[in-house]
Amino acid sequence: MVDWTGLQNELRIWQVEGLSLPLWWRDDDAVSMTAALDRMTARATQLNMPVHIAVIPKHADQTLVDAVADTQKLVPLVHGWAHENHATAERKKSEFGEPRQGQLEEIGAALGQMRNLFSTALAEVFVPPWNRIDPALVPQLSALGYRALSTFTPRATRTPSDGLVQINTHIDPIDWRGGGGLRSPEDQLSNLTEHLRDRREGRADAAEPLGMLTHHLVQDDATWAFTHECLLRLLDAGATPLNLRDVIQDLP
Repeated sequence: MVDWTGLQNELRIWQVEGLSLPLWWRDDDAVSMTAALDRMTARATQLNMPVHIAVIPKHADQTLVDAVADTQKLVPLVHGWAHENHATAERKKSEFGEPRQGQLEEIGAALGQMRNLFSTALAEVFVPPWNRIDPALVPQLSALGYRALSTFTPRATRTPSDGLVQINTHIDPIDWRGGGGLRSPEDQLSNLTEHLRDRREGRADAAEPLGMLTHHLVQDDATWAFTHECLLRLLDAGATPLNLRDVIQDLP
């Protein structure tokens, strides 16, 4: 049994103090309509909150375009270009984490492709694969047409460059280091509770939307069960679900 007591106690303090907790959901690696994507869309409908699908532009197909058109619950974001690892052997995986020729052209082409596919359904948010990006690229994103950048862990600043807002994710239920499956719920809830306390006490940016990160193609039943329960408890405690597309002109 998962013990939610610590998180519930912290959320109760948020309610008593009348604090606002914006909440968003990002899911990575979408390319086509699959049974897994359909199941995730059903969960989003049950929770009555949108899920922002980070789409790989080079490989996205018409079935995904049609799926987005059929529901208001799927909000496309730009997930790199081809989701290919260009890191050197001794470095962690990344597509845009190290200097190489043609990066800006790929990032620009990615946005153009996504606009062609999804039109006004798109939120112009760049999600670098593996959540890694060369800091030298960040100041170039707004000139290419991006409004926001999203990686993982609490943001250090709201605006990492002129015209660009950073909105990260903070909860990832998958045990990547352990080969997949559900990461220790106790560790996750301890980290989440500590992060919420840091926000409440001024040690972290309380205005940044709290982000859930999922990967619909690889999540097992236990991981989905935890994800759903976590989102549900946050929503029941007063968290406000956020659609980045709706606030793209004035991101928090």
